Amino acid sequence: MKQPQKRKPLGGQAIVEGVLIKAPDKYAMAVRLPTGKIKTKCVKTSSFEHHKLLSLPLVRGVVNLFDMLVLGIKALTWSANQQGEEEELGIWEWLLTFGIAITLTVGLFVLLPYYAAAYFLPREKILFDLLDGFFRLVIFLAYLFVIGLSKEVQRMFQYHGAEHMAVHCYEHDKKLSVKNVQGYPPEHPRCGTSLLFFVVVVSIVLFSVVRTEYWYYNLIARVLLIPVVAALSYEILKLTAKYPCLSALSYPGIMVQKLTTRKPDAQQIEVAIAAVETAK
Repeated sequence: MKQPQKRKPLGGQAIVEGVLIKAPDKYAMAVRLPTGKIKTKCVKTSSFEHHKLLSLPLVRGVVNLFDMLVLGIKALTWSANQQGEEEELGIWEWLLTFGIAITLTVGLFVLLPYYAAAYFLPREKILFDLLDGFFRLVIFLAYLFVIGLSKEVQRMFQYHGAEHMAVHCYEHDKKLSVKNVQGYPPEHPRCGTSLLFFVVVVSIVLFSVVRTEYWYYNLIARVLLIPVVAALSYEILKLTAKYPCLSALSYPGIMVQKLTTRKPDAQQIEVAIAAVETAK
């Protein structure tokens, strides 16, 4: 296989019947309309998003995650509207959406594993942090498996795979055609799923180090350290993509992507190609 050449870095995600692709200077969305046609939209990013301070190591990880959360909600709303589900989020809907997302994240992946571990071991023991991390990993995998049972989510997972395959094709400097894209895997080492896996692993290590004899301080620290965990995980993900000698670290994340990607059909690949062509 031809080795990848250095090109504009692209990232993205699946949206309703489509794909979002984000480049450093803009983002593009492509969806399959009920009529069968493909509709695209391209938006240039603001100059503020390119400020040097926001691209500093550790800072960029938190900024990127927040940016993708905001952009993801906008893209999902836009793509749903293209399917005839007219919906516009006001300020209160935005606040509610963020509130629910943060509450679910903290509840499922911080509080639930913590109290589950506390049921089996005293909080003061070092093994408690390992058990807490183990439960966090199990809950994470179980969550992906359960949502993957939905037919609607499975279809989005197909678009997720199409996004990865099209980005692979672009990064290997191949012509973006359905045939060429089909030659690449639906998993990608820089995927957000791999990032989340690193988040779980980094949290196990960090929470084991940053601990006191007081369990309530430890619990508060777990919540406050979420941005730090995210920042460190993002830097690890960047390193595994940059240095081939570290590529083995991305293997567990690739395996987890088996839960979040599916093989797309030709029409879904066409949509992904349209998004990449618009964003590159």
